[in-house]
Amino acid sequence: MIALIQRVSSAAVTVAGERVGAIGPGLLVLLGVERDDDRAKADKLLNKVLSYRVFGDEQGRMNLNLRQAGGSLLVVSQFTLAADTNSGLRPSFSRGAAPADAERWYDYFVMAARDQGVATESGRFAADMQVSLTNDGPVTFWLQV
Repeated sequence: MIALIQRVSSAAVTVAGERVGAIGPGLLVLLGVERDDDRAKADKLLNKVLSYRVFGDEQGRMNLNLRQAGGSLLVVSQFTLAADTNSGLRPSFSRGAAPADAERWYDYFVMAARDQGVATESGRFAADMQVSLTNDGPVTFWLQV
């Protein structure tokens, strides 16, 4: 499971002109689900996302995690993160989970974040989404379990 996280001052996702999720300060999480992902990997990645220290403390150092900073999550499914780009000029998606499995683990990740008391918005799985964000920093990290 892969999360590309971006520290944002705001982010939103729309589908067919309808805003389906939006946050103020927090993290935009582009979530890629791979073939062998399971509950343990989803839990481990969520813990890492929520605990990763990417927000500034009083001295401006990245010492605070999402909860300590009082931020929100916007989680957007991003199957292209699972692409194999090692050869050729066209990505292979053989490492990606089957759509039904990917949706199950995406939904689980979102619900698990909410269950932990984190204000969490989401995109719409498998939809053609437009994502807008103001990257704060810019700060972007690739997390994988």
